[in-house]
Amino acid sequence: MNIPVAWSVVLILTAAWNLLIWPRFWQRIVADPRSRDANGRATTFLTVHTVLIAVSLALALAVGVLGVLTLL
Repeated sequence: MNIPVAWSVVLILTAAWNLLIWPRFWQRIVADPRSRDANGRATTFLTVHTVLIAVSLALALAVGVLGVLTLL
């Protein structure tokens, strides 16, 4: 695939940003008191955020791979 180098760099930077930010957000979500109920079980709050973060990290990985492949 041929795209301008600048767009490849944008894809790689976007991936790097997401791979940096989402794990830090995960740490805050896990520490949030709304993540667990009185019995220590995961709440909907934690479940929803877990899915959002997992999807975002998967997309970041895909975008990063695409950015690298377009540089080759």
